[in-house]
Amino acid sequence: MQSTVETLAGLERRLTLSLPTAEIETEAAKRLQRLSKSVKLDGFRPGKAPMNMISQRYGAEVRGDVLGEALQQRFYDSVREQDIKVAGYPNFESAGNEPGAVELTFKATFEVFPEVKLGDIGQIKITRPVAEVKDEDIDRTIEVLRKQRVQYRAADRAAQAGDRLHMDYVGRIGGEIFQGGEAKDFPVVLGEGRLLKDFEDALTGMKAGEHKTFDMTFPADYFGKDVAGKTATFEVTVKSVHEAQMPELDDAFAHSMGVDQGVAKLRQDIGDNLKREAKRRIQSRVKEQVVEALLKATPFDVPKGLIAMERQAMMERAVHDLQARGMKTEDIKLSDAVFETQAQRRVAVSLLLGELAKANGIVAREEQVKAMVEEFAQSYENPAEVVAWYYADRERLREVSSLVLEENIVEWVLGKAQVSDEAVTMETLMGKA
Repeated sequence: MQSTVETLAGLERRLTLSLPTAEIETEAAKRLQRLSKSVKLDGFRPGKAPMNMISQRYGAEVRGDVLGEALQQRFYDSVREQDIKVAGYPNFESAGNEPGAVELTFKATFEVFPEVKLGDIGQIKITRPVAEVKDEDIDRTIEVLRKQRVQYRAADRAAQAGDRLHMDYVGRIGGEIFQGGEAKDFPVVLGEGRLLKDFEDALTGMKAGEHKTFDMTFPADYFGKDVAGKTATFEVTVKSVHEAQMPELDDAFAHSMGVDQGVAKLRQDIGDNLKREAKRRIQSRVKEQVVEALLKATPFDVPKGLIAMERQAMMERAVHDLQARGMKTEDIKLSDAVFETQAQRRVAVSLLLGELAKANGIVAREEQVKAMVEEFAQSYENPAEVVAWYYADRERLREVSSLVLEENIVEWVLGKAQVSDEAVTMETLMGKA
C-alpha cells in the first residue's frame, strides 16, 4: 500500500491512497459469515438463511463499511507517518477504480493547520483603562437599587416628572384613528422617555380625572412610517396620578438586599462588586485590544473546514437558545452562513492563542484556576456551593482553565508590548458616560 501527497491551493492537500482489493473482500466475507449466524430472513430460522441470499441483501452495506473503515485507518496512518497535521475531516473520492482491479485507489482532500509565525509583539500598542471605585459610584449604584424598589402612592396634585400616570387616549389623523393610536388604562412614568417628549409635556400638569385635547406632530424619522411627519389630534383622560416613594436607605433596606449587617456592610459589598466588575471590564477591553493587535501582526490562512464546523456549532447553540426561550423549532429560520465572519474570527483567535501559548510555554496553573473559581463564587450568596459546583464537572473546570490561559497569554503580551494606562471614571468604564 502506497500513499502520495500533493499541495493544492492554500491549506488544501490531496493524499492518494491505495488499498488491496483482496483484503477488503476477505474482511467483508468474514463479517458476512459472522452475520449469517444471527441474521433472520423471511422463511428461514435465525442462522439458517443461505449465504448467497445474505450476500445479496447485506453484501454492499458490509463491503461499504469495511472500505470506509479501511480508508479512514489508511488515511490517518499515512498522515501520522508523514507528520501532517490535519485540520477538520478529509473528503474521500474514488480515483476511477475498474472492476476486478488488484488495488482500489482513492483521493483524500483535506486541509492542514496553518503555520503561525508571530509578528513583532514589541510594536503592539495597548491602552489599559484604570478606574477607581469612589463613594459616588457606590451612591449611584444604591440609587439604582432604590429606584428598582420604588413604590407609588396616589397624589392629589398635578402630574410632574417621576410620577406614574394611567390614562385613556385616542389619536386621530385626518379624523381617523390610526394604528396604535388608542389605548385604555395605559401606564407611563413621566421622564422615562417611553413616550415622545411633546406627548409627555402635554401630560405634565394634568390631574386625575382631567381631560385634554392637543395636537402633536410625529418626527419625520419616527419608526412608525405610517404616521412619521404627520400631525395627530389626541384626546387624553388622566385616570390616576401616583408619586414615587423611594425606600429609605436604612437597615431595613439593607436587609431587603440580603445584607443583615446594615448599611455600612451593604456599601462595602457594593464596592467589592464594583471592583470585581471593573476588573472584569478592564481585562475584557485589554484582551480585545491584544487579540486584535495579534491578528493584525500575524496574518495566516484559516482552515475552511474548521470555520464550517464552528459555524455549525454556533448555529446549533443559537437554535438551542431560541428553543429554550420558547420559540418553536419550525419557526426558527437560521442558516449557518450568518455566523461566517464570527466563526472565522473565533477559529483564527483559537489557533493564534494556542500557538502563542505552545511556543512560549504558557499554561494555566492549578492554583490560578482555583483562584478564578473562588473569585467567581464571591458574587453568590453561598460561595462554597458555587466552588463545589465547578469542581463537580471537569468540563466546567476546563472552561475556567481556558479563561485562565487566555489571561496568562494577555499578561505575557502586555509584558512585551507598549502599554499606556489611561485613567477613566467608573461611569465611562461601565459605558454610562
